[in-house]
Amino acid sequence: MVNSTAHINYAFSLSRKGLRILGIWPDPFAPMSESHQYSLRLLIITCILCLYVFMPQVTNMILAWGNVTRMVENIASANYSMLALCKLVCTWYHGKTLRMLMTSVVTDWMISKNDEDRSTMLNIARHGRTLSFRCYITSSGALLFYLYINIMKIYRNIHQPHWILVYHFAYFYNIRKSPNYEITYVIQLLGGIYTAFINSTVDSFISILLLHICAQLINLRSALNNLVDELAKKSISSAEFKKRLATITVRHEHLISNAKTIDDCYSTVLFINMFAVTFQLCFQAFQIFTMITSNLNISVMRVSFLSFYVLLVISHLYIYCYSAERLLIESTSMAYGMYECKWYDISPKDAKNLMFMAYRSTIPLKLTAGKFGTFSLEMFATTVKTSMGYLSALLTMMD
Repeated sequence: MVNSTAHINYAFSLSRKGLRILGIWPDPFAPMSESHQYSLRLLIITCILCLYVFMPQVTNMILAWGNVTRMVENIASANYSMLALCKLVCTWYHGKTLRMLMTSVVTDWMISKNDEDRSTMLNIARHGRTLSFRCYITSSGALLFYLYINIMKIYRNIHQPHWILVYHFAYFYNIRKSPNYEITYVIQLLGGIYTAFINSTVDSFISILLLHICAQLINLRSALNNLVDELAKKSISSAEFKKRLATITVRHEHLISNAKTIDDCYSTVLFINMFAVTFQLCFQAFQIFTMITSNLNISVMRVSFLSFYVLLVISHLYIYCYSAERLLIESTSMAYGMYECKWYDISPKDAKNLMFMAYRSTIPLKLTAGKFGTFSLEMFATTVKTSMGYLSALLTMMD
């Protein structure tokens, strides 16, 4: 029990702490009646993102209509905050479903007694933690430059008659009056920090859930191979084989259901994510290109911030594509695993029972973007390529 709890904490430590801070952690040990309740933290963070980040960005984008450079800058930042809002609300809305999913994950760790199975689960969890760390590191790097640029901005303008906010917006109160200006500035800075934090946390959470299912599929394939080997060696009877095969089949269906649950919860949000990321990469690359080519007094900090921003967007896209690719491979490998076992050493009647599971495994498990696309490493390459194509068109419009 102690080891199981420690292993669960190890696998989900980063995403669990982050989702708890945001007030949307689907705690498997909490009562189900609390799964759809608002938390004060969630409400405050949502208000900050809506009123102090997203609305100012959209307003500034509209006001900058016709000025391509300014529009691109505002659209790029609005895209990222919109994604954070969508992921935050979606995770809260599906809290009950995700809580049931996390209960299943906890059960998997609790009932796993085989050292080899636990080793597989820990190795996969280690991959998930590595991907999560990379997301948080790129987010931290971008946030450091973001904070430095905006702190220097307030330092330079504090004694000027026209005070500048992080995101310019006409609020219902007088921002030119102290301490209204300072409070508003700090809240907008917090909004930017929350935006990066939400995206990193939710992306890591989804990735680790997918990788956990991958580990369970690997263990299930191993259990099936061992079962066929035992029957081939006459260690068990045909009746016992059918009984244990039925258990493995039910388990396989359960894992398929869990994978579909994740896809159903986040498919719509991930469609928005793919659409936004494609343009996000284009806009950020456009900003870097125009700063380097048309401005002799280049701000090194600004270019560094945008470069980290691009790296951040790419790493978040990669974490989805890698996890989904791994899920697709492991789900179809169940069929190959049955082909590689010693089915030829068992009776034809028992071998035929394997065909149902083999046929089901030919349908790969997927993480989709609104049912229009499937996340994979191929999609990762296609998205980056498409973004660069849009960049070329945008630069042509500038000329």
